[in-house]
Amino acid sequence: MPSDIRPARRLVVVGDSTAVGLGDPMADGTWRGVGPLVAAALGIAPDGYLNCSFTGARVRCVLRDQLPAARAHRADVALVVAGMNDTLRSDFDPHAVATDLHGVLAELVAVGTVPVAVRFHDHGRVFRLPAPLRRALRDRITELNTAVDTAVRAAGVPCVDLDALPGTYDLTSWSVDRLHPSELGHRLLARAFTERLRTAGFAVPSPVSLACSGGATTTAVDHLGWLLTRGVPWLWRRGRDLLPHAAGIMLRSAGRRARLSVSASDPPRRACDSAATDGAAPAVGAPG
Repeated sequence: MPSDIRPARRLVVVGDSTAVGLGDPMADGTWRGVGPLVAAALGIAPDGYLNCSFTGARVRCVLRDQLPAARAHRADVALVVAGMNDTLRSDFDPHAVATDLHGVLAELVAVGTVPVAVRFHDHGRVFRLPAPLRRALRDRITELNTAVDTAVRAAGVPCVDLDALPGTYDLTSWSVDRLHPSELGHRLLARAFTERLRTAGFAVPSPVSLACSGGATTTAVDHLGWLLTRGVPWLWRRGRDLLPHAAGIMLRSAGRRARLSVSASDPPRRACDSAATDGAAPAVGAPG
């Protein structure tokens, strides 16, 4: 840990619906989420906090649409939560994601901001998907994390690894939609962010509590309503985007099984049999 601990006076958040705070509703109908929790832990005043994120954002959206305001805020620290939406699109390009994410991180660093990025977990273990779709999504997330690693390493900034975060795969960490963190999940993420910032040399005068408080109470009717109006349509849209990739996985898997089946049914051949089949001369000393 650095010997010179400094306070953070300004915080900016960029990213997608998790950065917005979905899954952690307030009584007034707004979302709280990780940003206000981190701001409170760092002791940042309301006028020092800015959230530029919006739902559905991809990494390129952050670079193109959110970064100008984030740079202008001249924050001490930034939370960057984006990339999962990219994995759910048919045009997913991990190299473009790495380039765009590095652009976001490098431009924030250039104005004196310390950004903290995120590596992602296997969301198929949280949101129950058919096996082919789950394998497709897991492959995409592996590629996404490689892109994140590349961008983080090039920019020299800290990163939170959700896959290694205790509680990530506990269902209590997720809202009813299984797509966004619950209040507890947002608190776990906020605590991980502040721990990385502490390691980077920032003071954390009020550590994030994991005791849930201040959020709205949701009922079973609320959960069912969300599932019918938002959850099922989301699965339909994203399933169609992932389907071609999932079909490719199934075809490759079927091909491997077919090759293994043929290999297992072939009788073993001696080396000289193989050579004769290839039209090569018998090995010296082999039976004639």
